[in-house]
Amino acid sequence: MSATIHIALGSNRVHSRHGAPSAVIRAAIAAIADAGLLVVAQSAIRATPPLGPRQRRFANAVIAVTTDLRPQAVLALLQGIEAAFGRRRGRRWGPRVLDLDLIAAGATVVRARGLTVPHVELAHRDFVLAPLVEIDGGWRHPLLHLTARQLRARLLQPKCTTEGP
Repeated sequence: MSATIHIALGSNRVHSRHGAPSAVIRAAIAAIADAGLLVVAQSAIRATPPLGPRQRRFANAVIAVTTDLRPQAVLALLQGIEAAFGRRRGRRWGPRVLDLDLIAAGATVVRARGLTVPHVELAHRDFVLAPLVEIDGGWRHPLLHLTARQLRARLLQPKCTTEGP
């Protein structure tokens, strides 16, 4: 039975073969399709500020794919593509040529070693929510019971502060 899976893509380093980060994202999408995942939707590629210590801006996008593979097998496939692009695991906030995150798998919830679906930080990252809303704003978070559009609206709400006496 085929499932729709959402994948977030990010890059902030030039690749010797593919070039600038936005070109790395396009090449990664092609590699995902070549690996047998059917790409059914693709957001625009956005330039976004980095998280963590100062580094280069990122190119980010989200795609939706359909597959018969289980989320753990999709994760292994994505990690293989990252490695093929030269991704080196290491510093948490370090620069990377390619970062592929399995962010959602429909209504499926996975809590396993090395994989949590939906992605634990999904509701807190506009660089993921904005492109997700673009391609599938009606996707509903299976634990929070909010759509991607609602999650983004909450994230973008001005934070209320109170002043003391």
